Amino acid sequence: MNISVIIPLLNEAESLSELHALIKRVLDQAKLSYEIIFIDDGSTDDSWVIIEKLKTTHPEVKGIRFRRNYGKSAALNEGFALAQGDSVFTMDADLQDSPDELPAMHAQLWKDNYDLISGWKKKRYDPITKTLPTKLYNWATRRMSGIYLHDFNCGLKVYRNEVVKNIEVYGEMHRYIPVMAHRAGFKRIGEKVVIHQSRKYGETKFGLSRFIRGPLDLLSIIFVSKFGKRPMHFFGLGGALAFLIGFFLTAYVLMDKLIALQSGVRQSLVTDNPLFYLALVMLIIGTQLFMGGFLAEMLSRNAPNRNKYEISERLGFE
Repeated sequence: MNISVIIPLLNEAESLSELHALIKRVLDQAKLSYEIIFIDDGSTDDSWVIIEKLKTTHPEVKGIRFRRNYGKSAALNEGFALAQGDSVFTMDADLQDSPDELPAMHAQLWKDNYDLISGWKKKRYDPITKTLPTKLYNWATRRMSGIYLHDFNCGLKVYRNEVVKNIEVYGEMHRYIPVMAHRAGFKRIGEKVVIHQSRKYGETKFGLSRFIRGPLDLLSIIFVSKFGKRPMHFFGLGGALAFLIGFFLTAYVLMDKLIALQSGVRQSLVTDNPLFYLALVMLIIGTQLFMGGFLAEMLSRNAPNRNKYEISERLGFE
């Protein structure tokens, strides 16, 4: 199969039939084999009824229905697990992503040997209350991840099948799939300017809270991918530095006191010196960080996937 199209949705009953018809027209004209996977993320309208009706007359339609709303990341993760196409597309159900982009992105993925291609909504039809925070978010993500895409949050992306089978999406991490793929070793990441259309039905399902949760998830991705199998390198280093600072401050305070006593100089109590309390705090923090790293290392060593590594190719093995 050439293409899998994964469409997460929440209360998009008005747009589903039109979206399906557009995808079918474009991919049939391109003579590509495909499947369309709708992931109903706990809709309370007639979205699932529409999907069931589409399935009765269109064998390429497949669907998953969550009992409640879990979020876009959960929907994509389930879709990725079931996708069978060589190229796996993700797109939103609100008709703001144009299906006309699919054949060109599919061809570019394989012609230019990319692992994934992210859409770039260069010209957007969203209010400034959405576009301005998005620009700031994309700038911060580029700086933190080192991946220079213009639009991390564009719903229209295409991946090689092996990419989506080797990543796990959860929380709010659907925005950072290119970052996750890059950390998993898929470094050939492309970008394509795509058509962005104004929303035709309903309203957006994402609020400003995504700009708070999103950066926290990005930090989690970077930390886990870098230190997930060696947490002691992070916690132990921080603990050792804090402990050494505390140790030298303690030594300084005590030496200062001893020199004063030997010189017969009257001096206040050690406990009256602010440096004493700073030294004490640093010693405590250093010990806690070191113990945290030690416990994390113990958990990591006993994890079932402690020696699981992604292998891209094998040669000479059956």
